[in-house]
This record gives sequence, C-alpha cells and structure tokens, in this order.
Amino acid sequence: MTALDLGGLAGVLPGVAAVLGLRDVHDPLDLRTRLGDPRQVAVLLIDGFGYHLLPRAAKKSAFLKDVLSERVGTLTPLQSSFPSTTPTSLVTLGTGTLPGEHGVVGFTVAIPGTDRVLTHISWDNDPPVGEWQPVPSIMTRLDAAGIATSVVSRPSFEGTGLTRAAYGDGRYVGASDSREVADRVLAELHSGARLVYGYHPSLDTAAHLHGVASRKWGRAARAVGRLVQRVVEGMPAGAALIVTGDHGAIDVPPADRIELSNDERLCQGIRVIAGEPRVRYLHTRPGAAADVLATWHTVLGERAVVLDRDDAISRGWYGPMRSSFRARLGDVVVVCTGRTIVTARGHEPDGVRGLVGFHGGLEPEETAVPLMSFVR
Repeated sequence: MTALDLGGLAGVLPGVAAVLGLRDVHDPLDLRTRLGDPRQVAVLLIDGFGYHLLPRAAKKSAFLKDVLSERVGTLTPLQSSFPSTTPTSLVTLGTGTLPGEHGVVGFTVAIPGTDRVLTHISWDNDPPVGEWQPVPSIMTRLDAAGIATSVVSRPSFEGTGLTRAAYGDGRYVGASDSREVADRVLAELHSGARLVYGYHPSLDTAAHLHGVASRKWGRAARAVGRLVQRVVEGMPAGAALIVTGDHGAIDVPPADRIELSNDERLCQGIRVIAGEPRVRYLHTRPGAAADVLATWHTVLGERAVVLDRDDAISRGWYGPMRSSFRARLGDVVVVCTGRTIVTARGHEPDGVRGLVGFHGGLEPEETAVPLMSFVR
C-alpha cells in the first residue's frame, strides 16, 4: 500500500471557493474549467457514495445511468482521504486540508494522555472543537469574505462537534430526508446563497445495515438519483452543482471477520483500542508496542498491514502530520486488506458486529468516490 492521492477530496471546496472569488485559495481540481464562472455553487455530499458503486446505483436510477454514460453532466473519479471514513472525510472536505493537518484521523480516536476514546459522530464540545480541530473551514472563510454560505443537513447534526469542525458555525438548515435536502438546497440557492452544501446519509446507512447487494441499498440509491436530478433541474440559471461522496463500501462475509476477544494473543499488551473494524489504532501498555506489533503481524498475516506509528505516518496516508496529532494514532496501526475486518467486543457498540457493509481502509472500493458536475 502506497500513499493516496490525498489532494482529491481536499481539493473540492477550495476549488469552489476560488471559483466564487475567494482569494488565497487554490483550485487543484481545475473546477473552473468544469464549472465555468457560476454565480452560485451547490455541493452535495452523499455519504457512502463510492465510485465503484455507480454501476450498481445506475441500475436503480435512470438519471444516474445517464451520468455514468456521460449523457448528463461530467463524471470523474476522486480520491477520499484516509481512513476512508465519514468524520475524516467530512473534515477533509470542509477544511480543504489533509487529516495530518486537521487532526480528525479516524472514526474513533483515543484522546492523548487518557484512556478515553472520542467517537467523532457523537462529539459535542469535549474536547473543545477549536482545540481538537484548529483549521478554519472553507465555509467560515467564505462567510468572512462576504460570500454567503449555507449547510443543509439532518436537524440532529446541527451544532455537533463534527459539524462545527467540518463547516464552522454559519447558517444551518435542517432537512430530514432526501426530498427535504433537495428542496432546501434549492431554496437556499434561490434566496441568494453563493455556496450551499447539502449532506445525505441514507445510502451509507443502508450499506452498513443491509449491504450494498441488498434491495434496501438499491432503494436508497434510487432516492439519491432523484435527489441529484431534482437539484439539477431546479437550480437557478447561472448555478452549478457538484456531487461527491466521502467513501465507498464493501460487504464483509462471516469468514472475513476477526473478533479480537476470540484470540487471546491479540488482546495481550493493549491498553486502548480505537479506530474502526477496517483500521485499528492499538494503544499499548508501557514496553509492549514491539510485542503487539509482532503478534498482530504474525496472526493476521496478509489479511492486514501492521505498522508502528512512525511507519504509518511515513507512508504518507495522512499527509504531513502535525507533531501534536501523532499520539492520536495508535502505537500500532492495523489496516485490513481484502474484505477483512477486526471487531472488538467491549471496545465499541455491540451493533457493530451485526453490520454487513464496512469501509475505512485503502481498497479502491473504499477510497474512490465520484466527482460529478452539472451547470445550468
């Protein structure tokens, strides 16, 4: 496994900001060529919308089929950040920086100096948002420059630590389902907002609970197609739309699942375990790091890449790492390959072991997301 093209997802909002006239930002994806000179831009982030899932989604949506066949809009693949998990990707998108700079380096992360594990999707303000994630969001910078922005997302996400870390404290509009997301994104555009960001999580939920091969995932994909089509057809003249995802998903069969508590060898020397089933951060007891690394490497073999912290950082997966963030990674970093997952009874909610779909690792099905663009 080598370094990702980590500039991918991190380049979306800086490029949009440059197109809208914000100074001192770059457009690494050359969005101006794709979008021209729009007065307004909407960005839709579809959680779990992997590039490799598009052919499956296109079977459920005539509109997505037209996008895939290049009859509507433009489509290219884009790289997520690592780990390929929602909190990391949302803050990468929202700040235009890589995980090593913004510090949200996993789904769950041990807080240095403690045995406490922070779950980013349920984070409030402890640790304080501005201390844990110090990079100003692109939307905060746009608002400060007088370029009005709005966030459209689930009402329950308003004011959470993850929302504030990714998007700042600007205008927030609640929307509970795909139809509401579409309608409220359009309302914000028609009211004059220059950048409107919309987030829709149901595709990812269906993948986790039922798998990407399930009928429920297919119905969620059909709703995504309707959401995108509704925004494309309803946005004002002179506006543009970008659609992307935060990661893909893979279905994991029982044979590829390793439960930590079922193998005493894997439990030895560990003080705190964080991350998620595809990427584990192992914080070890004093003096145990080398033994833990060697044991996990022997037991998992080719089913995972097992590295110490310094080696993981040197691979370039996180981009340049602030020294103050290094300890957020485990003493040992375990990145599962193929379809392997490592669950950890007692260290995570019991429901995790009942999930079907997973992501977080470095496989192309997890890291490749679409970059769709539409111009009115």
